[in-house]
Amino acid sequence: MLRTRLACAFCGVLALGLAAPALAQVNVDIHYIKQVVTPPPTLSNLDPIPEDLGVRGAELGLEDNTTTGRFLGQTYRLTMTDVPEDGDFAAAVRAALAESALLVIDAPMAQLLEAADLPEAAEALLFNAGAADVALRADQCRAQVLHTIPSYAMKADALMQFFVARRWDEIALIAGDRAEDVAWADTLETSARKFGLTFGARKTWAFDADMRRNASQEVPLFTQDLGDYDVLLVADAADDFARYISYNTWRPRPVAGSEGLRPVTWHRVVEAWGAAQLQSRFEDLAGRPMLDRDYAVWAAMRAIGEAVTRTGAADAATLRSYMLSDAFELAGFKGRPLTFRTWNGQLRQPIPLVHERALVAQAPLEGFLHQRTELDTLGLDQPESGCTAFEN
Repeated sequence: MLRTRLACAFCGVLALGLAAPALAQVNVDIHYIKQVVTPPPTLSNLDPIPEDLGVRGAELGLEDNTTTGRFLGQTYRLTMTDVPEDGDFAAAVRAALAESALLVIDAPMAQLLEAADLPEAAEALLFNAGAADVALRADQCRAQVLHTIPSYAMKADALMQFFVARRWDEIALIAGDRAEDVAWADTLETSARKFGLTFGARKTWAFDADMRRNASQEVPLFTQDLGDYDVLLVADAADDFARYISYNTWRPRPVAGSEGLRPVTWHRVVEAWGAAQLQSRFEDLAGRPMLDRDYAVWAAMRAIGEAVTRTGAADAATLRSYMLSDAFELAGFKGRPLTFRTWNGQLRQPIPLVHERALVAQAPLEGFLHQRTELDTLGLDQPESGCTAFEN
């Protein structure tokens, strides 16, 4: 059965002893829906996925919105629903839409499209905080869905910009055999060709041996026939085998993608642009670092809060119109304002390139220019999107 939780609008906010100005009261109801997905078995259990992934981002976003809103006559109410694997996702969405037209959804692509295609969702505003599939920003886009999580294409383009800057022109790739691995690998290959890089050998990882014991013997042999290359990409969406590739390859080459140099939405090593303050507040709340989906959910909550503050409205149509306008900007602690693309609803944002102990670079890199904004060098630009739902 569904597990639903209510979050108080003023939880975590200190009373400042100041009277709020006499403004028209605006009540903002937001519903966060998370599809629980059991992760596939992996070779290592060193990095378990937090059970509260995404949830804590929603709570921090609520606190931030409430801190501002209490002085502007705004009251925020957040309802959170976890849908188990065998639960009825459509029913959960219908129940949420009966109470609010503002939904933040953390779910795979299939469930997100199921929600968006419900008749009840036609006039709602849905935020995708969990599905990175490129198709959702292309031919499978929906007019009422905005995306706060970056697409695979945005992350792939960030990596390719770095490779171009370093003149790493020859690329090899190892991909897992799960559907998510193949999708990530295909996007990396497409991006490499887009930036004029040479894509060489590509192999599928299908080992079932215990790499914790055998990596030093198996990986060199597996990578021996990849030929020569400047950088080895690894596509391992489930974080299964990628950790065993570095330092075990036949040729001594840098590793990137799912291991080594990684493109991320957010990471604990991002500390500039005021990010350390966001990191600190999140860790105080959650007792752990902020992860990609936490940030995407937080950004969705804050986008709603920013639009409500600027428009004084809480209805989905007004908020959507404002978010897609030139007037909207979100301070996302990434060094520049975040805005939504008008042709597919994707939130423009820089992509940090990191390893576990430091930020290496942040894309878009210097020298990659665009007539509109350099952020549009990451992911599907308007001519290549194929999304027609936003044209009206």
